[in-house]
Amino acid sequence: MKLKKPPSMRNKKRYVIFRVHADEGTVPFDNVKDAVMNSILNWVGERGAAQAHVWIIKNLWDAKKQTGYIQCSHKTVDEVKTALSLIYQIGDQKVTFQTLKVTGTIKSGKNKTRKGKQIKPLFIC
Repeated sequence: MKLKKPPSMRNKKRYVIFRVHADEGTVPFDNVKDAVMNSILNWVGERGAAQAHVWIIKNLWDAKKQTGYIQCSHKTVDEVKTALSLIYQIGDQKVTFQTLKVTGTIKSGKNKTRKGKQIKPLFIC
């Protein structure tokens, strides 16, 4: 039987919803994942990346809209957003990352990004 930590000892998670704007065509998930992880490692270092608990969720990547979700610690949301803004090229393509929303649950993120609702971006990189 696996013991669970009490809620007070669990890591508080946040989900950063982002969109990739590419000059030409679309960018595959694997390339986006590598670019994001490299940028986070370069910005906060290995120790900071370990403390951030960064996880890029593959099942929530939308290849048509080029949107995705990054799970991170509630204390390191600003560092993750800064690392995203530092990415300007993936392979030979020029790209920009736009942070759409930061949510506490995946469900609320999906509700806020439905087709009927317009998202006001936090900032444009």
